[in-house]
Amino acid sequence: MDVQDVDFEELYRGAAPMGRKMPWDLGAPQPAVVALADAGEFGGDVLDIGCGLGDNSAFLASRGLRVTGLDGAPSAIEQARARAAEKGLDIEFAVADATKLTGYEGRFDTVLDSALYHCLNEDERRAYVAALTRATRPGARLHLFAFSPAVPAGFPAPYLISEANLRETVGEDWTIERLEPTVYTTSMTPEELRHSVRVVLGEEPAALTGMDTDSDGRVLVPVWQLKAVRR
Repeated sequence: MDVQDVDFEELYRGAAPMGRKMPWDLGAPQPAVVALADAGEFGGDVLDIGCGLGDNSAFLASRGLRVTGLDGAPSAIEQARARAAEKGLDIEFAVADATKLTGYEGRFDTVLDSALYHCLNEDERRAYVAALTRATRPGARLHLFAFSPAVPAGFPAPYLISEANLRETVGEDWTIERLEPTVYTTSMTPEELRHSVRVVLGEEPAALTGMDTDSDGRVLVPVWQLKAVRR
């Protein structure tokens, strides 16, 4: 999957070939994020970077945290605001370039990256991590989830991220305290995912067999889970 061909604004408008259902739109917080919150891993001013439709932001705000959700797609931010308003939650949502984060210098104590890093090319990743460093205070925590090379062949992943890449890029200004494989919950059953790939490619996917699922039948994708502390 060539990430340069992905128009996230188009996806959030529902105009993409796969339709309105996106693999990351659970309509609820990502279970791995809930587990982090239950473990007390969020505090202070929280940045949900690449917040998408804002369900993780809404969940964290419901726990009493001060949350800012940023995304590059205006339609995602518009929908995130609407979802938060329906829940009566006060969350700051804004359109922003994650590789710059201009105007957010020295602001955040915790950062959540729930599947943004693997959407960026190598130059963008380095600029992004540098922007996170500028936008956070010393001692800030970063929680990051990114597709690993264990992702099944044929799965529509922008980039697969190696452990070495994370250690080199994130480790430049952050002390990595945890880096281990886990799984990320998608919104799709295996058949729904295969159908989406068929629609996008116009042909039967070559692989996408033997995928793990959760108790609701949703595909679980292998990812890295990283925790780092800003030096």
